[in-house]
Amino acid sequence: MKIKFKFTYLLLAFTFLITACGTSACDSKDKEIDPDPVPDITNKEVYVLVTTNNRAYDLMRNDVDFSTTSNMSPNTITLQPDTKFQEMDGFGAAVTGSSCYNLLQMSQSDRTKFLTETFSHEKGYGFSYIRIAIGCSDFSLSEYTCCDTPGIENFALQTEELDYVIPILHEILEINPELKILGSPWTSPQWMKVNNLTDLQPYNSWTSGHLNPAYYEDYATYFVKWIQAFAGQGIHIDAITPQNEPLNRGNSASLFMGWEEQRDFVKKLGPALREAGLETKIYAFDHNYNYDNMADQVDYPVKIYNDAEASQYLAGAAYHNYGGDKNELLDIHAKAPDKELIFTETSIGTWNNGRDLSTRLMDDMAEVALGTVNNWCRGVIVWNLMLDSERGPNRDGGCQTCYGAVDINSSDFKTIIRNSHYYIIAHLSSVVKPGAYRIGTSGLTVQGLTYSAFKNSDGSYAFVALNNREQAQSVTLSDGEKHFSYDIPPKSVASFRW
Repeated sequence: MKIKFKFTYLLLAFTFLITACGTSACDSKDKEIDPDPVPDITNKEVYVLVTTNNRAYDLMRNDVDFSTTSNMSPNTITLQPDTKFQEMDGFGAAVTGSSCYNLLQMSQSDRTKFLTETFSHEKGYGFSYIRIAIGCSDFSLSEYTCCDTPGIENFALQTEELDYVIPILHEILEINPELKILGSPWTSPQWMKVNNLTDLQPYNSWTSGHLNPAYYEDYATYFVKWIQAFAGQGIHIDAITPQNEPLNRGNSASLFMGWEEQRDFVKKLGPALREAGLETKIYAFDHNYNYDNMADQVDYPVKIYNDAEASQYLAGAAYHNYGGDKNELLDIHAKAPDKELIFTETSIGTWNNGRDLSTRLMDDMAEVALGTVNNWCRGVIVWNLMLDSERGPNRDGGCQTCYGAVDINSSDFKTIIRNSHYYIIAHLSSVVKPGAYRIGTSGLTVQGLTYSAFKNSDGSYAFVALNNREQAQSVTLSDGEKHFSYDIPPKSVASFRW
């Protein structure tokens, strides 16, 4: 339903909040969302987007004007654009084979509405960074790579790319041509695998194994061919990681790659990209904060940086949050301040009440969104953009308990439910655009209020806040020239741009 911000609507909405939304009845975990594009609404000076954890405000536009009076508020937060932190690359979700399958079951008109709402900067929330698999992932329609017949000359894109992923990417790029894309492999071709680096015996399994050093150059060529194949389809790949979750032997498609192995492989991968004239970034690691409790793998990316030959090819490191604490990002930044950090995967599911927005919105905004950005991450990408109401398509050995950023009803492939991951990305991407810088602030600090400020490349300011308190929090935002005040509702996220 398109929202029209007229006075009568705001009055009705306020009445609804007073009479109903203080009760648990408003906490609808399975609220059905009509994926219409975000409405154009207002002539007001400050864009405001608000979501409460009971969905009383559900990505609601509630714009305001600048104040015309002097600022005397004790609750002022002043932006400091001269204090710059990291440049932002963007925010988004993984566009997996499963996500693309579900999207292609929708009618063209419904799919266009959803993708426009999600990826358009002008008519939607402006998701700007996605992750795709190089070959299969644990949310693919089958297990495969792009070179399953031995011999690198046999490389070719497969059905999942040609019939599912690439058509969806074309539709997204039509909406947002500046979209950034990161690619990650879950496994090398089986013929490149060995059981370990001592015996070097063939390892014919999708799960676990090591990359045979004898095939480092061929596998580097595999990455080059994959990037070039997507370029041939009109799709630019901005970055890659050498291996998804290199310390995870147990995924349905996986490959173990300790830091020494990745260091040595990067020494082949980096030159291969350069010789092909590719400027694709390489991010090391792509796994958990706690290094899966492997003592010899702690500080995995820093260990690789310590090798000057390998380090020159690495833009930085990527992290997931399935183990450990986000403060590891601060430690890695302190040890390698010249290297970038990005956050590339997190999941919600039955194990963490993934459909319960009353808790997930607060936790995911604090830990995944603002938590990683405030710890130097340039980008934030959550896992599957879309799964169906049966948490699929999924496969044996993969995650069968995961939810998507949105879930679509498999009985009609029309009815969409937004989950916390959609909200947290939308609240960032709607106001913080690629090329923005995170900037400093001074002033109000209140327990339960977490925020971050940015200056976009067009000169506009952005501010994203989480109010995890039980009561509304009044804030006044000032850029040194203009200011405005806003009451951030309890248990909510609010985004501002001016």
